[in-house]
Amino acid sequence: MTAAIWWGVLASATLFAGQALARPLARSPRVTGLIMGFGAGTLLSAIAYELVPESNIGNGTTDAIKIAAWLLVGALAYYLGDQLLDGRGGSVRGQIRPSTGAGSGKAMFLGALLDGIPEAFIIGLGLAAGGSISWAFLLAVALSNIPQGVAGTTGLKSAGVRDLRIFAMWTSLTIASGLAAGLGFWVADKAPGAGLGANAFAAGALLMMLADSMIPEAYEHGGRAVGLLTVLGFLTAAALSVAQ
Repeated sequence: MTAAIWWGVLASATLFAGQALARPLARSPRVTGLIMGFGAGTLLSAIAYELVPESNIGNGTTDAIKIAAWLLVGALAYYLGDQLLDGRGGSVRGQIRPSTGAGSGKAMFLGALLDGIPEAFIIGLGLAAGGSISWAFLLAVALSNIPQGVAGTTGLKSAGVRDLRIFAMWTSLTIASGLAAGLGFWVADKAPGAGLGANAFAAGALLMMLADSMIPEAYEHGGRAVGLLTVLGFLTAAALSVAQ
């Protein structure tokens, strides 16, 4: 479990890189959009190859129905949580260029937590189930957290949150992600049969996040080239997944 916690922390630690890049990239929203598109592609590949692979769907009608149900539940859970936080000022957390003074720092932090917990949970779940870390999924999470860190930092600054407090927020989030990874490891260890449903639930939440905010925001600022970067990110993570 200790290893799972550390891997969860490591994958989320790239949020600090996003914070460091927020100021240099403030005048280059297109670059941030392109990076975000690449990160979205890696996550899409991780979902397809790591969380809902064809082998699981082909295990039989019962497993296929179970996966479909948990995918929908995960998507609905994210949708409801996101809607609640958006209404309280968290809607600008993923925006590359938020309006000045918009949003609530607390709601944006909780929104970032909502985005990051499913990813960390899967890291722990996969480590317990496979006995080793999935480098493809770890890369996908780490890369996607960089543009999210940039956008989140920019949004928090627009809400009047100071740099030191933003750093403290990202530190809290990385710790929470480590604990979520540890929880995923514990769930897989204590209830091995729950892994299929848990993976599908997290996949549904991640797909909802990608479709709801990450990909639209990337395309808005990065333009049509985002599509190419998304495909490149997908292929990169797919190659790592196949090579493992």
